[in-house]
Amino acid sequence: MGGFFGAALKRDAVTDVFFGTDYHSHLGTKCGGMAAWNPETGLQRVIHNIENSPFRTRFEKIGAEMRGASAIGVISDFDPQPLLVRSRLGAYAICMIGVINNADALIEERIAAGGDFGAMTGGRVNAAVLLSSYINQKESFAEGIRFAQSKVEGTASILILKDDGSLIAARDRLGRLPVLIGRGEDGHCVSFEDFAYKKLGFETCRELGPGEIAEVTADGVTQLAPPGEEMRICSFLWTYYGYPTSAYEGVNVEMMRYINGRLMAQRDRALGNNADVDYVGGVPDSGTPHAIGYSNESGLPFARAFIKYTPTWSRSFMPTDQSQRNRVAKMKQIPVHELIRGKSLLFVDDSIVRGTQLRETVEFLYENGAKAVHMRSACPPIMYGCKYLNFSRATSDMELIARRKIVQLEGEEGLAHIDEYADADTERGRRLRDAICEELHLASLEYQTLDGVIKAIGLPREKLCTYCWNGRG
Repeated sequence: MGGFFGAALKRDAVTDVFFGTDYHSHLGTKCGGMAAWNPETGLQRVIHNIENSPFRTRFEKIGAEMRGASAIGVISDFDPQPLLVRSRLGAYAICMIGVINNADALIEERIAAGGDFGAMTGGRVNAAVLLSSYINQKESFAEGIRFAQSKVEGTASILILKDDGSLIAARDRLGRLPVLIGRGEDGHCVSFEDFAYKKLGFETCRELGPGEIAEVTADGVTQLAPPGEEMRICSFLWTYYGYPTSAYEGVNVEMMRYINGRLMAQRDRALGNNADVDYVGGVPDSGTPHAIGYSNESGLPFARAFIKYTPTWSRSFMPTDQSQRNRVAKMKQIPVHELIRGKSLLFVDDSIVRGTQLRETVEFLYENGAKAVHMRSACPPIMYGCKYLNFSRATSDMELIARRKIVQLEGEEGLAHIDEYADADTERGRRLRDAICEELHLASLEYQTLDGVIKAIGLPREKLCTYCWNGRG
């Protein structure tokens, strides 16, 4: 997915942006980049691959490479960013987070209109280049960004560093991703994660609304385009992607996960599903707070039956190849035998996508002497690959274990009954859970309900994107 950070200060901003961007490392694993501006040298830019080493180690000498009172940085899961652009609007650096699903159609549209693009390996066009080609057609950045976003099928939040040192921050049209502005003694910053600037001495100034565009300088924030009324912020930010200390739309991630775990435990207790469990644990990292909430509510003791070894393979720079990801995930798990042998264990995972890594985790627990392994998913069955943020690396809906099992149980006809399969209280819902239990060798499996997730977040249902669970975004 990715995240960005920018600052416009009354002093050099490069170090602040280095640290602020680094605090977004949990959101992307492919590329990192920074751009800065000062009146002597203008715009400068550095991009590094971060697939095999974290952002911090690749950019730790950035202060010697660039300087400027204004700078932006980005962690990307896809294209190298930020890019430098020279246009009728002036020179600027641009980065984006999100996904453009109709990129090929937009490229053909621009080529037909007489435009051309510099291409990357394989002929692909960088998303930031594509967006800038539409932005540059208008008379102002605000008009151009609105025009570009109107063309995108998907999501595009944009951060621009102009050649006068000001920043332009634009949240995507439906606010699927957060964009916040911080204020400090020396100026202002823009960030995906609020804790990133709070650790640097800034405090929250405002959170941009859906589609809102603002110009940010050291001296203040000017609204260039007002927010829209419709919002569809990604629910997965709370269940999985968001960092525990962050808050989106005023809702803290860690607190949501505790509440979510408590709600799951209440449902299990009502159904009598958590009897004969010795310990409750989380599938690290995001599943742990859900499990703490579950443990606190159920009264079952919380324990870490296995620990992730992260000094050499942290989440922030896992390999992009799926087979290597699976191997590294398995190598990272170190058992605590005293908490596994002969024990009935209940784990809470943030989500179950393909099920590949989870199956290996369950096998690992049984190999180390577990008596039984029960699993709880902190969200409903994932039935649709995300088309707005690409949170999952799945390239086809049929890679999703829930989808695949439905087809195995009932053929393509079963896909007409996805809502029933998602519901544990229906016959189809129970059959799906039993089939996944059999494949993953689980003693039991339950999913949080959609109503439960929404209740735990605490925002109105109509303001949340729940596409990956029910196809309604």
